[in-house]
Amino acid sequence: MQSANVLLKKIIRCSVLPFAAQHGMNKDLFPLSRTLSLSVCLKQDNSCSPSEKIDLDAWKKVMKSGLQEEVSETVSEPKELSALAAAREILEMWRLAGRSVPENMSDEQLKTFMECPSKSAKKKYLKYLYLKELHKKNDKKKMEEKRERKLATQEQASETDKTKNTSFVCLWASSMDRAYSWRAAQSMVFGQPLVFDMSYENDMSVREVANAVRQLVLSESSNRRSVDPFHIHFCNLKDDSLYRKEFVKHYREAWDKLLITVTDQCYTEIFPKDKLIYLTADSPKVMKTFDHDKVYIIGSMVDKSIKTGVSLARAKRLGLETAALPLEKYLLWNSGAKNLTLDQMMHILLTLKDTGDWKKALEFVPKRKYCGFVSRPVHELKKTLNLINTLKLGKTQQEVQKQFAKNYSKKLTQK
Repeated sequence: MQSANVLLKKIIRCSVLPFAAQHGMNKDLFPLSRTLSLSVCLKQDNSCSPSEKIDLDAWKKVMKSGLQEEVSETVSEPKELSALAAAREILEMWRLAGRSVPENMSDEQLKTFMECPSKSAKKKYLKYLYLKELHKKNDKKKMEEKRERKLATQEQASETDKTKNTSFVCLWASSMDRAYSWRAAQSMVFGQPLVFDMSYENDMSVREVANAVRQLVLSESSNRRSVDPFHIHFCNLKDDSLYRKEFVKHYREAWDKLLITVTDQCYTEIFPKDKLIYLTADSPKVMKTFDHDKVYIIGSMVDKSIKTGVSLARAKRLGLETAALPLEKYLLWNSGAKNLTLDQMMHILLTLKDTGDWKKALEFVPKRKYCGFVSRPVHELKKTLNLINTLKLGKTQQEVQKQFAKNYSKKLTQK
């Protein structure tokens, strides 16, 4: 019976509710009787159940409540829209007044703004949206500027390509290339040898080996373009080594055409030991002048962890003379290790070979590593510093030492 009542309520709501919403809830539309008898026959054991009575007052209340819910739903939507429009107008006024308010806000952002519990929360939310919009504008502006710069560089590249395609430039480039090749070929016969030791593969990682080969490529190109190039020897270079693989990656087909000497032999087997000088930053002996009759050796090593003494130990093991560049003599060194890259060493040695001037040669040292050049020798600077200290204290150096000894003895007696 309950299922029948529920079914009847649904039928009446679907049929009567739209009509009542259009014409109003008039009393003439409904009968005056307070009760309605409904008999439904439900077959249970071949018998019909007795009829039940439905209260019409309760039924009207249910009808009115359903109608009010639907009307409230339809009315709440324009209220929300009007509230959003009012909030949008207020935010527009704030933005025109100069407050940090975003220009564009979605309906969801407006709803979250209206749901903020306090004024400070609303201000913080608006500031967050304003900064977010500002970052987007800046990123868009940067992308446009980058696109414009890219177009400008492409136009410049196209113009330079047009100039490069001229016959004079092509002729000049080919003639200079021939001149460089001729100098390198002459250096292989008459030039001073310069050895790069390739026996440090086990002391480096794969990345460090690749970096070392990159520096060696730069060294070879700068040597090839110099006025009086060295005869470069790559010693201890094996066929299956990482050095060789990286060289083939860089040079490709030109690797076999390079005007250098590549061998897997040690330099002690090629040159006499009394002519070999191993250049290492760990050497106690400082190089004073460049000797054109000697054969200088550079260790082909890039060590980011700075393992001190590796090249010095190898030179001592082979019984070779070592030398270090006079960096402290000519440069006011800041701090850090005195290790230089392979291409910097090549530039320094080429300048020394051509001019013999240490100041010109040491200009290839990175400027971040030193403050400037030393104008006077170091021992003279020490004398001037001692003189300044004595003038400040008004005492001689012996008196200062005596005073220090007295103070030190007093401290010992107090203990």
